[in-house]
Amino acid sequence: MKTVITLIIAAMVSLGAFAQEQYKRCIFVNGADTLRYRELQPERPDADRYPLVVFLHGSGERGTDNEKQLTHGAQMWLNPTVRKKYPAYVVFPQCPEDAYWAYDEAPTSYAPDAMPILEEPTKYIKLVRGLVSKYIGEGNIDPNRIYLVGLSMGAMAVYDLAERFPNMWAAAVPICGSVNPKRLKNCRPVAFSIYHGDADPVVPVEASRAAYRRLKELGASVEYKEFPGCTHGSWNPAFNQPNFMKWLFGNTRRDR
Repeated sequence: MKTVITLIIAAMVSLGAFAQEQYKRCIFVNGADTLRYRELQPERPDADRYPLVVFLHGSGERGTDNEKQLTHGAQMWLNPTVRKKYPAYVVFPQCPEDAYWAYDEAPTSYAPDAMPILEEPTKYIKLVRGLVSKYIGEGNIDPNRIYLVGLSMGAMAVYDLAERFPNMWAAAVPICGSVNPKRLKNCRPVAFSIYHGDADPVVPVEASRAAYRRLKELGASVEYKEFPGCTHGSWNPAFNQPNFMKWLFGNTRRDR
């Protein structure tokens, strides 16, 4: 039994090291502000203009090591079939431990009606937008195929970015996140695929249900998948949905 456990641990460490090697360490600087991130390039970066995927991690992966943000989700983009069928630039920014992506601090409640409404974007939301603008300016990506994926705290940032800059994104995937539904009024141009576990003890499932209802009211293109019995780690079944990549890359930015 000990041998089996040792082999499993060794395999996990090996996979983690492989991801670390494939994702290039990068730093985006805007004035006095800095955003650490990892970048995965398509296998033939000079062959075309590619989609850009921005992946926003949860609160447990915050830091300044430029590593922990690869904990969840990084492996699926390394799948050889995915790389061949859906070539893209994939970036994983990292939020520092003393920040909270879209809010000045962690909300006291994640109930949708209790979620804050900030007039101005946080420093790190501005940095993420600046990073995307950098990629657009370099001319290597297709500006009509920019996608947001985020889990938990990162999903809250996905909603924030989609609301503030709706014409920048083709599609957004918030997983087990929360947002005040009043903030979604500008989000109609963005296609959404929302995921949540109905037994989530951290972020109430009603948060995603309320977001889905509001987006439907607005006439947005929105799908919602709820996982029975799943707690906060609903990104695991979400990433394993057979149509996850097909849906994401099937969207192109357009007026809706």
